[in-house]
Amino acid sequence: MNVLVVEDEPKVASFIKQGLEEQQNKVDVVSNGSSAQNYAVNQNYDVIVLDLMLPDMSGVDVCKKLRNIGVDVPILMLTALSSTDDKLTGFDAGADDYLTKPFEFKELTARLKALSKRKNESGSKFTITVGDLVLDFDSQVVRRAGKRLDLTHKEYTLLEYLMKHQNQVVTRNEIADKVWDIQFDTKTNVIDVYINFLRKKIDKDQEIKLIHTVVGLGYMIKEGK
Repeated sequence: MNVLVVEDEPKVASFIKQGLEEQQNKVDVVSNGSSAQNYAVNQNYDVIVLDLMLPDMSGVDVCKKLRNIGVDVPILMLTALSSTDDKLTGFDAGADDYLTKPFEFKELTARLKALSKRKNESGSKFTITVGDLVLDFDSQVVRRAGKRLDLTHKEYTLLEYLMKHQNQVVTRNEIADKVWDIQFDTKTNVIDVYINFLRKKIDKDQEIKLIHTVVGLGYMIKEGK
């Protein structure tokens, strides 16, 4: 793997770099958000390890900037903040995974390998369709009836998960685990909120609704009732 590590703590950065290089990975290390943007734009990385707290800007801001300029490299957010709200903030900014400090190195490498594999798989020319809804993995573009839908990164990831399991009920626990990588918290309605976001963009003004609530169980995407 070709990895960019964005970390301003020298000991942590050195620990990650040495460990990854011992596994035959190529690693670049930068210590601030401005350098991270420059490297991410001008180099071809398989994955980015991005610390949340940086001296010039937050990792969330770096992530948003990279996504806004079209950098689609998988990003693993690295931080000491571990609350559900903190994780959701990172995911909403465009992060693909979240690892809290302190961490075991073997967990870091396992997550990076999974992200890199996901990137390579999504790079193949492949689409999923449900009725007239089409998700294109190659371009990460979603269209319904030929019209392009403007989805956020997390809306796209949620829709991708639903479409990969079309005609199947997916529970809130499964969505929390697979899409947000968190344990489902019954006190939060974030999943329902994002389902509603998708409904407004996909099903509004459409005669045939695709996203369905299965009362007491979860959600399902399918064509028709």
